[in-house]
Amino acid sequence: MESKLKKLFDFQKFEDNADLRQVIDSVHARYSGNVTKLSLDDLEWVNAAGDPDMGMMNKDAEKKRP
Repeated sequence: MESKLKKLFDFQKFEDNADLRQVIDSVHARYSGNVTKLSLDDLEWVNAAGDPDMGMMNKDAEKKRP
């Protein structure tokens, strides 16, 4: 199974593909200038998945515990 996945996703086979290189370069050009760093205050609002207010709900629930 592992060798089959390697064959399917082996980037080296497509590395010299001109069409693929054009797509990769256009994406890099489009998004490389839009990178912004988040401040520590902004990081408080970053979630990998789910509701950003869940952290606040958990803190409120902890305060209500006897």
